[in-house]
Amino acid sequence: MVEEGGGLTLIGKRIGERYELLQVIGEGGMSRVYLARDVILDREVAIKILHYDFANEEDLKKRFQREALSATSLSHPNIVDIYDVGEDGEIHYLVMEYIKGQTLKTYIQQRGHLTAYEAVPIMQQLVSAISHAHHNGIIHRDIKPQNILMDASGNVKITDFGIAMALDATAYTKTNSIIGTVHYLSPEQARGGMATKRSDIYSLGIVFYELLTGELPFAAETAVAIALKHLQEEIPSVRSHYPEVPQSVENIILKATTKSPDHRYQSADEMYEDLQTALNTNRLNEAKYFIPYDDDATKVMPAIKDLPKMEAADTIIQPPPRIEAQLEEQQPTPPPAKKSKKKWWIGGAIVLLLLVATLPFFFGSKKATVPEVVGEEEKEAIEIIEAAGFVVEESIEEPSDEVEEGIVIRTIPDGGVQREKGSKITIYVSSGHERMKFANYVGRSIDDVKKLLADFDFDIQVEEEFNEAEPGTIIKQNIEAGEEIVPKETTVIFTVSKGIEMKKVDKLIGMSESDLTAYAKSSGFDIRIVREEFSSEQEKGKVISQQPSAGSELKRGGQVNVVVSKGPPSKPVKLIVQSVTIPYEEEVVEDGEDGEKQPQSIRIYVQDRKHSMTDPIETFDITETTKRRITIELEEGQRGGYRIMRGATVIEEEMFDYKDVE
Repeated sequence: MVEEGGGLTLIGKRIGERYELLQVIGEGGMSRVYLARDVILDREVAIKILHYDFANEEDLKKRFQREALSATSLSHPNIVDIYDVGEDGEIHYLVMEYIKGQTLKTYIQQRGHLTAYEAVPIMQQLVSAISHAHHNGIIHRDIKPQNILMDASGNVKITDFGIAMALDATAYTKTNSIIGTVHYLSPEQARGGMATKRSDIYSLGIVFYELLTGELPFAAETAVAIALKHLQEEIPSVRSHYPEVPQSVENIILKATTKSPDHRYQSADEMYEDLQTALNTNRLNEAKYFIPYDDDATKVMPAIKDLPKMEAADTIIQPPPRIEAQLEEQQPTPPPAKKSKKKWWIGGAIVLLLLVATLPFFFGSKKATVPEVVGEEEKEAIEIIEAAGFVVEESIEEPSDEVEEGIVIRTIPDGGVQREKGSKITIYVSSGHERMKFANYVGRSIDDVKKLLADFDFDIQVEEEFNEAEPGTIIKQNIEAGEEIVPKETTVIFTVSKGIEMKKVDKLIGMSESDLTAYAKSSGFDIRIVREEFSSEQEKGKVISQQPSAGSELKRGGQVNVVVSKGPPSKPVKLIVQSVTIPYEEEVVEDGEDGEKQPQSIRIYVQDRKHSMTDPIETFDITETTKRRITIELEEGQRGGYRIMRGATVIEEEMFDYKDVE
């Protein structure tokens, strides 16, 4: 898979088996920045991914990884944290802290300019961060408002540590390597020299100037012209634009942006200390800063080296140091001092030769203005660019909520800049609203998901439903996981658990069994009759008590126990205990037969509140007259008795009425 610059979108993809890319939030010359979700730590992060063209350069890849890893050693409240660096196939990425806000550049454009009392605290944060980096042996090399993020509280954080150094490192192995944005570039960098800690201080001074004026100090049509101004012209006075800016504040800018690094602050710590007291009353009207001048010192101004052709109005390129060294070796040896007149002519000739040598650079090339095609349809834009003498190298689709599908969003380089005819132009064409794969949010908190989707312009609707899941948990979603959708055009319906349904138990006392059956069906409760009891208040078959009581809350399907009446209690049971004698009936024995007695089978039947005459309560054999006790229990209004039988013969029988029994 390749990065978007290579033609395939990464939105919705997961890299490193951990980072789910959600949307593009920024882009630079070598990389694109995505908002992503760390699925392991469940947090939002920003991921910078190298463009495919850079990813194929081994030197840049190695330096990118090495420098990015070194940047992880920085820990400062005003530096964006680096969490991780890695690669996934052809994707080389850097995982950073996500700052929800805007760049300092956007803030300046919105505000116009800041007061000294607003700008100084911002600069204190920036200088403190750069001081921390310098103490850790790291030089930023590309400080500019575009690389500074500001959150909603006004706190600023510097980003792109490591990336700038990786870019700078390629200047030693590859010609025409970009080393910084020309508007903020120090004179020594513009000459092709090494960037130092004091180069960062110069860039901070330019940022300070822009904060106070809303403008850049030097402007011109080409990057070369801007670089020359950094080398040759003094920075304009802030107070000439805004006299209310204290002299003590302007002095910081003047000292930070001197042409010679030796006259600048020698460390970020020194600049920070000056910022700490710049707004003190006793300093506001101090004398204007002037560069210390030594009349006895011989001033040697470094020559501007033969710069390669510029590729963009806002960037400057650096030749390899090897070439610079060769140029120095080829400098003619100066003649003896006594031949001053000859020296003058030789010097003049050298200057003339240098001017002639550089004329093709400034005037000799056939350049044309890149056409403005933003807002044109793709086909028409290509025709316009080609008609102007340029070549459309690539047409890249890019999602946009503002620009209609098929319309050009931007070009690289921008329209209006000068370029060699035949140069390659990349156009970015809107693919319409950004599409993303919808995730599975079932089982997650609705509050968390709303925060996660807050930046996507979804129309989120919530429906509630009773469920055994924790209240606030998503139990259903109307969009299937993995479905590709356009957030701005999508209504998302989440069904959220209200928890287990609780219902008040009605009063069941007085209900009949048929009433209970109907109530169980309508309420969803499990109604159970646990026993029957006599009741003087409720007739037989009606509920006399319940548990839980009426008004209690019970989940659907919960059990309600009831006791049902047997009717009013009756009079006491009367007990009859009857002693009976069961005779053994002797049989006639003929002469000569054995006189042994044969057993006779006896059955006793009882009719009372527990028994009926249908079945005997006792069966036994006798071989002699036997006595038995028979117990009879009678309830009010009942008639009962007993019957004793031998075979089919009733031996004894007696019946009783409840009322006759004492």
